[in-house]
Formats: sequence, structure tokens, C-alpha cells
Amino acid sequence: MLLEVSNYKSNGATPMKFTLGKKQHMTQYFSEDGKVVPVTKVLVGQLTVTQVKNTETDGYNAIQVGFGVQKKERQSKAVLGHTKDVAYEVLREFRTGDVHNVGDIIEPSIFEKGDIIVVSGISKGKGFQGVVKRHNFEGGRRTHGQKHSEREPGSIGGGLRTRVPKGMRMAGRMGNDRVSVKNLEIVHIDPSQNIILVKGAVPGRRGTLLEIVA
Repeated sequence: MLLEVSNYKSNGATPMKFTLGKKQHMTQYFSEDGKVVPVTKVLVGQLTVTQVKNTETDGYNAIQVGFGVQKKERQSKAVLGHTKDVAYEVLREFRTGDVHNVGDIIEPSIFEKGDIIVVSGISKGKGFQGVVKRHNFEGGRRTHGQKHSEREPGSIGGGLRTRVPKGMRMAGRMGNDRVSVKNLEIVHIDPSQNIILVKGAVPGRRGTLLEIVA
């Protein structure tokens, strides 16, 4: 899974900030002026650079980082050979022009209070849903002889064609998609517990892996 952080770069002279974390839960944070702010608690950790890519050998500049540690039995020998016998929980790639070397440690302390970030993750899966929930359909009328059409989609064809057009909004699997939420703000950082409080909601359930880019 590739997140091109260069797309969010606002100034070429400003180094890009990025990290990985796991969603915990939502709570409330009381700011210095007494206001209550809805926040999401994100557990972050340090990243280890496992591979450096450049335009000469790979066609683009990027780094691959490892996050978390798991049992070696859960990882393949090919990946263990690539990561120098360290079983990382996840590997992610970020496009960046900054200079890094294999083995470098990227700490979450690069973020500061007040940073505007982009949070990406996999949204909650909601299973097979109808058009009212999935596409916000209004449903059929409740009067004039209709009995059981409150949540039906209605007509899906047309008088001049004998097929269903591509892109027709119908019932189907909902959720479990990659979602990016922009313009979120970091309202508090607790370095002792590696906790970042992000204003508002972020994608996913508890434990979802999140990519945070500033």
C-alpha cells in the first residue's frame, strides 16, 4: 500500500512529516481556554527505515519503513531476509525527497501540537447494505397503493435500453475502503505514552492502522 506524501507537500523547503499509528478510541479533551474538543486517541511509535529507493534504481524517491514488532514465526523468510531478521508488524512506503539511510529511526516527536495532518486508513466494514444506507436513497412513497417499497431502490433500467448502466447505485458491500481525512489538527501530544490526540474522527475501528502525514 503506497501513500504518496509528496501530494500533500505545501512547500518544497519544508521536510515532510509522517508516521504510523493505531486508532484507540474517541474521547474529550479540555483545551487551555476551557473548551471541550472531541478527539481521537492514536497510539504512535517509532519507524525504522528498511529500504531506500531513488530515481536511478527505482524511478522515484521513497523510503520503506517498518512499524511494530511481531513473532518471527509469523513472517516469511523472504521478508525476514529483507528486514535484517527483524519481524516488523507492518511495512509501509512513503514517497519523500529527504535523505535517509537504512536503519534510521523516525520518531513520532517530529509532530507538534497544532500541526494540520492527513489521516488515512481502512474504514469500518458494514457488510451488505441496501441503497438507503449505502447511497442515502429516500425510498419509495408510503401512499397511493404502495405497501412494501419504503426501502426499495426503484427502477434500475430504462425504456430505451436493455441493460443496467455502469455505475448504477445499487445494494452491495459497504465500507472496508481506504479513506483519507484531510485538515485534521493535533491538539495534544503525550510523549510519555506515545499518544497523539487528533481533533475529530478518523477512519476505522479500534486497532486500525493509520497513516499520518503533515
